[in-house]
Amino acid sequence: PAPKCSHILPSCIGALDGTHIPSKPSSNNSKAFRNRKGLYSQNVLAACSFDLKFVYVLAGCEGSASDAGIFADATCRDFAMPACKYYLGDAGYALNSKGLTPYRGVRYHLREWSLGN
Repeated sequence: PAPKCSHILPSCIGALDGTHIPSKPSSNNSKAFRNRKGLYSQNVLAACSFDLKFVYVLAGCEGSASDAGIFADATCRDFAMPACKYYLGDAGYALNSKGLTPYRGVRYHLREWSLGN
């Protein structure tokens, strides 16, 4: 049976996000590394704890790969998650038992949005 989680917020152990690092792939592999902006890049997944220490980094993924796909690949490889623990992620990740993401269609930071307009 699945372990019971009694405290939701204390179960959050950090945050994760992806970032694009410019790259120069070989000509036979260049299409996969072209990101949605048309540039060549590697999509790098990084997870950090709340004391600002990296706990996991997966580099070398194609620039065309989605954040959610890279996270799924990482969890199948070697990104181990303790039971009843999760990371905060942005809207690029699917809501699942390993990550807490914002609700779809909800505009957060409304005060900041209004200042920007």
